[in-house]
Amino acid sequence: MTTATQAPASAEGHIDPAAAFVPVQTRSERLTSFDPADFGTPTGREVNWKHTPLTKLAPLFVNEPAPHGVVEVEVSAPASVEQARLAVGVAPRGEVFRPEDLPAAIAWSQEADAPLIRIPAETELTEPVVVRLTGTGGVAHAHVVIEAQPHSRATVILRHEGTVQQAQNVEIVVRDGAALTVVSVQRWDDDAVHLASHQARVDRDASLTHVVVSLGGGLVRVNPSVELAGAGADAKLYGLSFADSGQHLESQVYLHHKGPHTVGDVLYKGALQGAGAHSVWIGDVLIGPDATGTDSYEANRNLVLTEGARADSIPNLEIETGDILGAGHASATGRFDDEQLFYLQARGIAEDEARRLVVLGFLAEIIQKIGVEDLQTELVDAIEAELALTEGLATVADGEASA
Repeated sequence: MTTATQAPASAEGHIDPAAAFVPVQTRSERLTSFDPADFGTPTGREVNWKHTPLTKLAPLFVNEPAPHGVVEVEVSAPASVEQARLAVGVAPRGEVFRPEDLPAAIAWSQEADAPLIRIPAETELTEPVVVRLTGTGGVAHAHVVIEAQPHSRATVILRHEGTVQQAQNVEIVVRDGAALTVVSVQRWDDDAVHLASHQARVDRDASLTHVVVSLGGGLVRVNPSVELAGAGADAKLYGLSFADSGQHLESQVYLHHKGPHTVGDVLYKGALQGAGAHSVWIGDVLIGPDATGTDSYEANRNLVLTEGARADSIPNLEIETGDILGAGHASATGRFDDEQLFYLQARGIAEDEARRLVVLGFLAEIIQKIGVEDLQTELVDAIEAELALTEGLATVADGEASA
């Protein structure tokens, strides 16, 4: 539940209504509820909404049934992968997920039968499970459950394309000894709006690699929340974004070290270009009182390619035990490294090509962590296309300056 403290009375003996409550600031204190009525409509003053342009989200704040078929779903998976539908109250739906905001609670209540993707115990998949989600226009709600049973090994890729206004929940359960990679790729059309809440629990000696790739869409907000519940649990949370003119790409990351001897690595990188391009990254790490022996680090790096682009980056770290191996956080936003450019140009590489190589090298670190060759090649090509647009923006700017 949300916690609040009452302000002291003034000299006149009354309480100032404007200061009556202290707003929730830490991620661990936020209200969670399955009932949309427990959440007010966001105003933009809330800590988790103040960086998000709310005017585009109004349809996703309305608790009404959405038409079916707005998002076409195609699943490609080996025969050993179990697929089913889960009504509310049918495990493992709800074992991990607790809505933290109004759109997530609406998506929970509106998804009558949540699709389940279950990797059987002791199974190692050599090919990824691919879930292709294609928006056809309109409002959509979704709740998806991904479960890796004990000692399984698998990769699940969620591919988002087309256009839609969607609130999506992804619930991830990684059982003892399992190793799961989940990659969420957003390549929506320019007018799409995508609000996603990913929540995961990682059990004893299990590992989760979670990757968010946001390239397309007008407003894309993917918020991963991972609880390292079991002893020896491991989580790697990676993100890649490339924001163009008018795009808003956002991720609010929460990593909760709950069990002992857990390891966390958070690294998000973004590039931005064009007027009004905006990225938001908020990283919260909580090392709980029983998370002894924890080793955790989070970082966010942003590369601003043109004037008029803006990156907001806010790392937060809470530590409730002194018995840890290490914990830290870092954030940096800047333009091209002049020394890198000089080094490349001094070896006969043209400036445009040097800039392309620097950006590719900056973002390739995240791409290489995906571990799926075809997807990695696709993303490199997509970034190349984005960089071609950057050159066009620079040409236009030079022309305007000369005029």
